[in-house]
Amino acid sequence: MSRALATLVVVVLLGLEAFGKSVTGLFKSEVARQQNGQFITKFMYQGDAGLLVCRLDNSALATEKESRLLLYQDMDSDLDNLSCPERLAKARLTIPLHEDEHNQSIPRQSFPTTWQALYADRYTCQRGAVIPHHADLSFTLLMLNADSAGNPLEHFSAEEAGLHSFYFLLLLVYFIACCIYCRPVYQALRKGGPMHTVLKVLTTALALQGCSALCSYIHLARYSRDGTGIPLMGSLAEFWDMVSQVSMLYMLLSLCVGWTLSRGRKPQSRPLQWEQTPASTAVAVCGGVVQGALLLWEQYSESESQHHSYHVQQSVAGLLLIALRVGLALLLASVLYQIISTERSTLKRDFYLCFAKGCFLWFLCHPVLFLLSAVFNEHQREKVVTVGVILCQSIAVVVLYQLFLSRSLYWEVSSLSSVSLPLTMSRTNHRGRY
Repeated sequence: MSRALATLVVVVLLGLEAFGKSVTGLFKSEVARQQNGQFITKFMYQGDAGLLVCRLDNSALATEKESRLLLYQDMDSDLDNLSCPERLAKARLTIPLHEDEHNQSIPRQSFPTTWQALYADRYTCQRGAVIPHHADLSFTLLMLNADSAGNPLEHFSAEEAGLHSFYFLLLLVYFIACCIYCRPVYQALRKGGPMHTVLKVLTTALALQGCSALCSYIHLARYSRDGTGIPLMGSLAEFWDMVSQVSMLYMLLSLCVGWTLSRGRKPQSRPLQWEQTPASTAVAVCGGVVQGALLLWEQYSESESQHHSYHVQQSVAGLLLIALRVGLALLLASVLYQIISTERSTLKRDFYLCFAKGCFLWFLCHPVLFLLSAVFNEHQREKVVTVGVILCQSIAVVVLYQLFLSRSLYWEVSSLSSVSLPLTMSRTNHRGRY
């Protein structure tokens, strides 16, 4: 944990170069000609007093090239079928670039709307014209929404508004829970027992989720001030969350498959424990590798170099990830059904049912929320999925924690054996139970 904290400190101190809605780049005439307008960025404006600020390093060159910035509202895919002049003429706003700084007010939005910015110049639609060997035009683009006072100072797009406050509240809950439960969990981990490794994995997964929330909050806190944030922090938040996802998948798959394969070979009186067989390990490793690969593919397949929550799936990799989680939920349902249907002990059946609830909440919350988000407006979908998945998976970890630490359920189930258990003292030393 000390190494992880040291890594966070280093990233905070060194992660100064950033990109975001304070977009810095080059206007390129060749790219603008190839694409019938160079795509720059997009931003969802809402309400009144929206503002776009464009700063140029060489306004004289921009004037010579007749540079202009085109703003499209809800850009339609049909525009790709139009000729170059017709496509440029469809722009809602055209901003001539002939000064060092341009401030463009955005018309009032009755509801949040996505605006896309494209660059064009005198050479964009002249296919036969030779583009002079001018240096590319450097620019900085700021896109701002109105804050609570009505001033254009809000760097967050409409679909991102509120996430900063959510992560702050989430960190506050994590901190309070840590202060209350840190000591009991530490004592349980020191005692060991058949499920000691499971408790360690759950603790690690919850700690990684906390680290992810902390990194996201730091990134968004910086973003709220300068519109760039600390993208390295955003990447680190996604990495911690990915590791948490993979570790939980490995543990849940290995547990269920191991229990199934060992039922015919182990006596019923044996306490529940992590039965790691070659087959269960192979299944768990394959599942973890596939999910990890899909998470990385989805995260780095974004068209723009921006850090989004990987819970909002809008790509082939994202859809495959949803399908994988549904498939894993069905697999676990089948395995647990076989176990429960043949289990004679009521206590153990209750244990498996509670375990199934935690598993289904962890795997199915994402697909279900993704489907439910379709009924919300576009600017609400990302927040619904992101907030919902984080909360549901945190609750799933708490449910599993309560299950494995419960003196009224797991303790009683495992007490059916004579083997010493977590939260109990060995019966061979004739001392009382914890």
